[in-house]
Amino acid sequence: MRCVFCGNESLKVVDKRTHSIDSIRRRRECLKCGKRFTTYERSETVNLRVVKKSGEREQFDKNKILQGFLKACEKRPVTTEQINDALREIETELRSNDTEEINSGVIGEMVMRKLKGLDKIAYVRFASVYKDFADMKSFEDLIKNLRKGG
Repeated sequence: MRCVFCGNESLKVVDKRTHSIDSIRRRRECLKCGKRFTTYERSETVNLRVVKKSGEREQFDKNKILQGFLKACEKRPVTTEQINDALREIETELRSNDTEEINSGVIGEMVMRKLKGLDKIAYVRFASVYKDFADMKSFEDLIKNLRKGG
């Protein structure tokens, strides 16, 4: 790191604060010219791609997961904070894997697990769309399994 004013490499950090979830704000002072400036440090994240059922690949978009959560939890006693926490946990888990490509089925199962812990009705709503039930028997089996604690 060099001073933005004089190019000197001798700097000291005067103040350090968390700026957002993934960045740190640092106030730096040049030991040569004495001027101060601010830098922001962000961790480098893996560029995730989702492999869909069709084999098509697309950029990971957490807003798609958020929309699924919001639709499933509509008119349910689930707070925005709970949804955001679940979304953050899913994204953290996905990014901690050693792969850049994730099967869409893995993401769907993660969402279902989170919804099951948040609200059973939201879980059933999401599962009915995600699993694309062909008949009532499949739907009934899901509810029976849920009642058994599965």
